[in-house]
Amino acid sequence: QVTLRAGAELDARRVNQYTLILRAACPGEDEVEERLFVRVTAGRVLRCDTPFASAEGDVVQVLADVAPRTPLYAVLPQPLGGLTVTSFLQFRLQNHNTPLTLTRRGLVLAPDNGFDPSKDTQTFRLEIEVTDRHGHNCSGALRVEVLPSRRPRVTFPEPHRAVTVTEGIGPWEVVTQVRARGDNVRYAILASVAPAVFTIDEVTGEIRSTRRLEGIRAHLLIRAYNALRPDDRATATVNVTVKGTDRQAPRCVPAIFVSQVPETVSPGSTLVTLRCTDSTSTDGCLHYALEGPPSSRSHFCMEGPRLKVNTTLDYDSEAMAALGFQFTATIVVTVGGQPLQSTRVPVLVTVTPVNEFRPACPNGATFTVLETAAFGSVVGRVAGTDRDYPLDSLEYSLEGGAGPAQPFSIDRRTGEIRVVGRLDSQQQKSYRLLVRLTDTHNDLDLWKRQSSLCDVSVRLQAVPDQPPVCIPEVQELRITAGPPGGRQPVTRLACHSSPDSAVLSYSIVGGNEDGRFRLEGNPLVSLPSDRAEPQPFVLLVEVWGGSGGRRRRSVVALVVHVTPRSAPVPPSSTTQPTTLQKEPLVVLRTEAVWHPPAWFVAVLTISGALLLATLGCVARSLLCR
Repeated sequence: QVTLRAGAELDARRVNQYTLILRAACPGEDEVEERLFVRVTAGRVLRCDTPFASAEGDVVQVLADVAPRTPLYAVLPQPLGGLTVTSFLQFRLQNHNTPLTLTRRGLVLAPDNGFDPSKDTQTFRLEIEVTDRHGHNCSGALRVEVLPSRRPRVTFPEPHRAVTVTEGIGPWEVVTQVRARGDNVRYAILASVAPAVFTIDEVTGEIRSTRRLEGIRAHLLIRAYNALRPDDRATATVNVTVKGTDRQAPRCVPAIFVSQVPETVSPGSTLVTLRCTDSTSTDGCLHYALEGPPSSRSHFCMEGPRLKVNTTLDYDSEAMAALGFQFTATIVVTVGGQPLQSTRVPVLVTVTPVNEFRPACPNGATFTVLETAAFGSVVGRVAGTDRDYPLDSLEYSLEGGAGPAQPFSIDRRTGEIRVVGRLDSQQQKSYRLLVRLTDTHNDLDLWKRQSSLCDVSVRLQAVPDQPPVCIPEVQELRITAGPPGGRQPVTRLACHSSPDSAVLSYSIVGGNEDGRFRLEGNPLVSLPSDRAEPQPFVLLVEVWGGSGGRRRRSVVALVVHVTPRSAPVPPSSTTQPTTLQKEPLVVLRTEAVWHPPAWFVAVLTISGALLLATLGCVARSLLCR
């Protein structure tokens, strides 16, 4: 049996394995030697912290005004090889001659009633034993030194106070307020009149009436104390005198104030001076205050009986528009500051606009328009601006008006420039327009208007002229001669030009020597004739488009076969073509021919051969079956 020597201590962090050599021998036999290996593992030995477990113990210092049951110290022993769980530990106080408390979790708490702040430095020693669930334990000591408090005590700067108020103060109105110095100060009334007429706010110290006050005298004893340390307290006396007064409110002229002011009125200007009097004729006791929405109180202020402008009244803003350009307020005039003796003067101030700014022209007002633009086409829009409210309220006009030299007009409201005349880039490539911007509805006086001249450039974009296009260009027609004395319609030429608005003119320039045909615009008509034999006519018609030196023309060929009324219509197969004598008629016909590339032909040939071979194999297999 191998046992641990008495007094020996094992430390796995220093030596974790021992090798023992054992020798054994029986009588008459040889001695046997073996080795025994003893491995030391870390155990959960409970140890207390060094300052706490030392002979002197740990030291903690606290102030005397610390709150009751405030944690002062925590005993946290550490086991060897692991973290201690305080729920498995037991803490026991070995000495009980101390007001301090030790909790089950090892917290040292201040006394239930706190420390006595009137004493000097106090010292308390605690001897504490800690035991875990395995029976391991450690012990230590703690010395708590209680130092005098450094916080100021509760005091009243003004221990005696006299307050005089006029009767008529309603319930829960503030009569006066007391203030004390110190920490966590609370207030209470110790002695008051019976029944209770006054109450005090515990936190703010405001003394309020519980009912309407009439002529009385009250002696109040007020106590202020530290909420955390009730022993720290002080008292003060407040004498309240309620005296009767004349209940008649002051009379003011004017009784209501309505005015219009321009937006350019300077801050500090006086709008009205109230003339108010009370029954005692003591004007010095009158107090003037302005009540109303925040916007009114920020723009206006009271200076004695004078209502003044406090800040700039900017009419040209969305905030002013949201208010309807009006401010409402109430001037409250009181005697001695008592609400029951007050007169209220309603105030309505309307801000009127002032035309301050000139219209501003847009930057780079340059537009481009096709010279073929139709009448009424929009060239562009002149977007002027004006900072006066309503914003950008402008009228537009064109200096010089519209005419041949200026074939444009401008919309009076929107500023859109439109084409109202003929444009020709060869005659004039650009136009310089003077547009006048005039503001409207920006001043109370409608005659006070401002304007600006803006330069607007309009450039013409040339469009290449195309000759008229007629479909078809060559026609072959067969007609029967009409009755004598009448004319017979032959055809109607279908031609158009670019632009479409151009007017076309038609004329027969060849093949009409005997005047048998006539053009009436684009319709072609046949006139009566005495000739009885069939006869073909080859007519050349010129179609002109454009104007001036930019006219373009096209030629249309009409082959007309005229058959007399008594002669039968010859078959078309025997019709002989007529050749023009003066100039040849060249008829061009375009045929679309597709010439595939060589690779496409090769691929198509190979694919056909493979298809034929496949079909042959299929036929052979069918015949064999």
